[in-house]
Amino acid sequence: MTQENLKEEILRLKREKNALIMAHYYQRDEIQEIADFIGDSLALARKAAQTDADIIVMCGVHFMGETAKILCPGKKVLVPDAEAGCSLADSCDPKEFAAFVAEHPDHTVVSYVNTSAAVKAHTDIVVTSGNARKIIESLPQDEKIIFGPDHNLGEYINSVTGRRMLLWDGACHVHERFSIQAILDMKKAHPGAKILVHPECRRPLQMVADKVGSTAALLDFARTDDAREYIVVTESGILFEMRRECPGKTFLPAPAEDAECQCNECDYMKMSTLEKVARCLREESPEIIVEPELAAKALRPIERMLELS
Repeated sequence: MTQENLKEEILRLKREKNALIMAHYYQRDEIQEIADFIGDSLALARKAAQTDADIIVMCGVHFMGETAKILCPGKKVLVPDAEAGCSLADSCDPKEFAAFVAEHPDHTVVSYVNTSAAVKAHTDIVVTSGNARKIIESLPQDEKIIFGPDHNLGEYINSVTGRRMLLWDGACHVHERFSIQAILDMKKAHPGAKILVHPECRRPLQMVADKVGSTAALLDFARTDDAREYIVVTESGILFEMRRECPGKTFLPAPAEDAECQCNECDYMKMSTLEKVARCLREESPEIIVEPELAAKALRPIERMLELS
């Protein structure tokens, strides 16, 4: 089938089944084009909690589907590809994390949303890159905190809040690969460009940024800022929405350390295709299932996040 035929089938199935198609900013352009809602992890969680759709198709990675299912236990949550995981979530093994938490019983446990339901079950508060600073600052200054799994985001939050959170040593393979030297070279070639950096990137990259923020925060900055050119240091899928929202501006994807590969793209995020979206709507599979007991434990820290955001 052609892409146009697939889009027509997806729209038809969506209407017939009262389905909502949600997509993360890092998805392929054509997936973002057919989505009913596009956003970062926080926006997707909020939308999932509010929708009256019978079926949610989560075009993202596995933990996003789990989060939607935890928030909407009575709805059917589908993902286009069940193998679309997350290197950051994989860097935090639930059993190892539980043992780490047990070693520090006097600490409040704050976990990034990029984690499995099993890790969230050992967490007091879930955060996203968009609300982590606000939530950490809402806690008492002397409160002892474990933050996981992204050590780059945790280090950034420590630097802007003055906290000394105990950090789990996890990372996103895409954001770890960006090259500081290549970005500085780009800045020399484009001296008027502003550098936009996601806080999952390493500290040296954060230090040369004109703006550090979540995908939604970087997009908002580009909308309102007066520069005409930007070097974007995060997964390149966000460029689709940036270019659509800011047609008169130029957005340059930052290179990774290995210029021979598309290391500024997440292979997991790119696993969703129009063919897979159509098939999962047609067959109502793969479906995300979270055991009720685990879902109940994971729901509490997610709800705490939504209350504090």
